Amino acid sequence: MAIAQMTKVMIVSHRTQASELLEALQHEGICQILNAAEAMVSRDWPELGTGAERPRDIEELLGRLARSITFLKSYAEPAKGLASVLSPRTVVDEQSYNQVVSDEGILGIIDQSEQTEAAIERAKGEIENLCNTLEVLRPWKALQTPVEEIGRLRTTTCWAGFLPERQFGQVEEKIGELGGAIEAAGTDGNRYACLIACLNVGINEVQKLLRSAEFEPVNFERVTGTIAESIRDTSEKLNETRERLHRQYEKAASLSNNILKLQILHDHYENLLNREQTKGAAPATEQTVILEGWVKEKDYRRLEKTVSGFEASSLSKIERLQDEEVPVEIENKNYIRPFEVITRLYGMPQHFEVDPTVFLAPFFALFFAMCLTDAGYGLVIIALMVFFIKKIQGDKKLMWMLGICAAATIFAGALTGGWFGNAVQQFVPALKPAREKLMLFDPLKEPMIFFKLALALGYLQIMAGLAIAFFHSVKQKDYVAAVCDKLTWLVMINAIVVFLASKFGVVSAGAARVAGYIALVPAVAILFFSQRQGGWGGRLGMGAYNLFSTIFYLGDVLSYLRLMALGMVTAGLAMAINVIVEILGKIPVVGVVIAVVLFAAFHMGNMAINALGAFVHTLRLQYVEFFPKFLVGGGKLFEPLSKKYTRIYIKRE
Repeated sequence: MAIAQMTKVMIVSHRTQASELLEALQHEGICQILNAAEAMVSRDWPELGTGAERPRDIEELLGRLARSITFLKSYAEPAKGLASVLSPRTVVDEQSYNQVVSDEGILGIIDQSEQTEAAIERAKGEIENLCNTLEVLRPWKALQTPVEEIGRLRTTTCWAGFLPERQFGQVEEKIGELGGAIEAAGTDGNRYACLIACLNVGINEVQKLLRSAEFEPVNFERVTGTIAESIRDTSEKLNETRERLHRQYEKAASLSNNILKLQILHDHYENLLNREQTKGAAPATEQTVILEGWVKEKDYRRLEKTVSGFEASSLSKIERLQDEEVPVEIENKNYIRPFEVITRLYGMPQHFEVDPTVFLAPFFALFFAMCLTDAGYGLVIIALMVFFIKKIQGDKKLMWMLGICAAATIFAGALTGGWFGNAVQQFVPALKPAREKLMLFDPLKEPMIFFKLALALGYLQIMAGLAIAFFHSVKQKDYVAAVCDKLTWLVMINAIVVFLASKFGVVSAGAARVAGYIALVPAVAILFFSQRQGGWGGRLGMGAYNLFSTIFYLGDVLSYLRLMALGMVTAGLAMAINVIVEILGKIPVVGVVIAVVLFAAFHMGNMAINALGAFVHTLRLQYVEFFPKFLVGGGKLFEPLSKKYTRIYIKRE
């Protein structure tokens, strides 16, 4: 329920043991290592170098592994079902993991994969070229003359090429006048494949004619024999190449059975690269590597035990610099921990601030519940979260948090009579008495109760934020800020609320007068002491502005009316769905089936849309209205050196 206390440490290790030590530290996952630019020791001794050269061999191997995995995945059996989406990483036990990592022969799969990929690309290229050749040759299939003889005439010039269909008749007529001849060998769409011959003495006039007729010459430079023979030979080569490509596809499919092994190796070498990069970025002398970093105070003994296992390594605590940024990690009890999702999404508090998680948790769950106000939706969300928690891999805090919020939604829905809208009284009237016993009020019939409840909860959270800030300042022994910046607002706003309450007859006029006099004291303090730097003119100006800012608190409280709005929208849409379902249910024969299907589909849609709205708007209230009252944020997350697995999921025994 607080920010973890951090200890600054320095580990000095002989170069011969540095890699093994880092592996042990990575396995423990409790120590954050600073690089040379961040380490304090580098400031004191700028002549220190760094630990090692860039591990290019590991980077290259990782690149090859990634490319091989991507290539082979396209030939593997695709994963099926929802489970593959929720659990995309293959579960591997530690024994299987160690077997793969220790098997050096598996690296040969990369070579085979690369060779197969190259062979497939070559075959595809050959097939494309052969298909293009066939496309060129097919219009000339009827040509009986071997193509190499076309250019061997002495007194005559012969061209092969394509003429547009619209130009063929005109060219045929004119070329005869010029002493030439034209013969169509075939067609290609709206073009004729033609042989054109003329005497050399009239070649210039014929060339002019062909240019004007958009004649497109064809070069048979690499073709010998008749066109029919070339087509036959090319087709045979094409079939052979396709067979070769098919064999390579089969080989790739066979190699794809090793994807898991390659994924294990990828994660293994990625962790190795992380260690080597950490070692390479650390300050070092000729014989030692200096690992400066942070560890949680409670984990120092574990770190000490780990380092003591290396004879040529030592561990010591060191003092941090006054301006040094301390990494931050928050720690909460199990029932609060799921709400860390909200804090981490906002950004970590600074090390001297308070962890907001424990304070936001009850408000978040309650506000989410008020936005949905439907017990039926709460039950469905809980069922979905139980399913996801069982099936999904990785961090499950979000699912647990939504499950807690859904439990609060059941409570809020029961108090407001929301069970899939008004489905109970509309479709199951026998349960109506039980619903009414649980119900406190109906938001659609008594909206002012909901209105007042939303305002009251908003006011309570804002006051809680100011109170947290006040007590934290006292704890930090910053008494001036506690009184002038926090206590003044707490007293004045509450006094103003009491004064306004008298106008509605909630409190007596005497109490209102007392509250009015009390409000003057913090107002004067805000005017004179809320700004404590600069000259008195500037201080009074800022004090007056801060005093005027009291009106902003009214806006903050009114912002909580979104809880009422969203809750009533959810209920209203649910009622509309039930009306539609009831009408459709009266259709003869198929009406009941249609009604049941649409009831489920429409309510799931309503639940999804409004649950998203509940999450977003409740999140906004925490970030915009609550957190700024006591939290600055901007802390640097504690990131210990640890083993990370992105492609596989290690099952711990």
